Formats: sequence, C-alpha cells, structure tokens
Amino acid sequence: MPQTLIATVENKPGVLNRVASLFRRRNFNIESLNVGKTENPEISRMTIVVNKGQHGLDVRKVEANLYKLVNVIDVQDISDRPNVTRDLALIKVKASPEQRAEVNSLARIFRGKIIDVAPDSVIVEIAGTENKINSLLELLRPIGILEMVRAGHIAMLRGQEMAFGTHRAQMARTKIKSTIIRNNKWPQFFMTMTQILNFLTVKK
Repeated sequence: MPQTLIATVENKPGVLNRVASLFRRRNFNIESLNVGKTENPEISRMTIVVNKGQHGLDVRKVEANLYKLVNVIDVQDISDRPNVTRDLALIKVKASPEQRAEVNSLARIFRGKIIDVAPDSVIVEIAGTENKINSLLELLRPIGILEMVRAGHIAMLRGQEMAFGTHRAQMARTKIKSTIIRNNKWPQFFMTMTQILNFLTVKK
C-alpha cells in the first residue's frame, strides 16, 4: 500500500542527497520523489511515496529518521488524511499523420493534450492520478509508446488545513532545531521542556 510523506526542507544544496541516502542506508525503495520550491523561497517541499508493503518498512520510523536530519524542518504522513494527489507524464507516441487524430481523441478522453508534433511521432501531456495515467498508457501502448517520463507525485491537503502551519512557525522550528542539533543541546533542551511542563502543572 503506498504511503505519502510530505517533508519541508531548507532550500540548500545537498539536502536531497541526504534524504535519498537515508532511504538507501535502510534499504527502502522510494516509489516516487518530487522536490520543488514553495511559496517561501527559503523552503522546498518534498513529496515522497513509499510502499508500506516493503519488508521491514515502518513509516513512523521513516518519519522520525527524516526529522533527525538537520535540514529537514518537518515531516507529515498524509496517507490517511483528505488530500489531492497528482502526477504529470509526458508520453512520446509513434504516430503517422493518419494516426494523430486517434491519439488526440484518446488523450482528450483523459483530459490530456498533444503538445508536440513530429513527422512520425507526437508527445502527449497528461496530469492526474496514477490510475488515470496508467489507463491512458494501456490505450496508447498498442499504437506504440516510444518514450515516457513522469514527474512523480505531488500532494496537498484539502480545504484550509495546511500540513505545516505558517511560514513564521516553519522558520522558527528550523532555527531552533538547527541550533539544538549543531550544538548538541538535546539533553539540555529536553530538561528545559520538562521544567516548563512541571511549572505549568504546578500552576494548575
């Protein structure tokens, strides 16, 4: 069963390599990985899809290990939350001038479109769910698929709910976490939090 994780990370060189290395070291296969900038230029967003059926894969441990990386701001598993997920595919199909109309008709059924035409081929662009893209591929395969590339899943929670809160909260978490990890202050941090909780308990 596919599990979708969203991670916000600092927009810095080498972050993607650190995340990919984490999965490699634990021998987990990434089904899909998409990285791009967010509305905040200092933050990038990763959408990671893994197969929960992999032997030894514990999604909660994956979340915890990702969060330990210095440049990772936050990680959320949105698999069981209402979300919109999309994939993008470019498909090059072998098509003579007589076959272009057929390819175009098939693409339009799935709200795809032809974006490039060559003497002996066309390129179809389609965005949608994985099942939608796979269905179009099945219909185009008898005609002749020459090449295909997929961008990978991107996902967003539905409604007004945001996965990670406001930009100010994200950046605050980043600064606090980076300072704690780089200065090896975890014991002091947890001790301080314990003192605060004890103080609040006494106040009640």
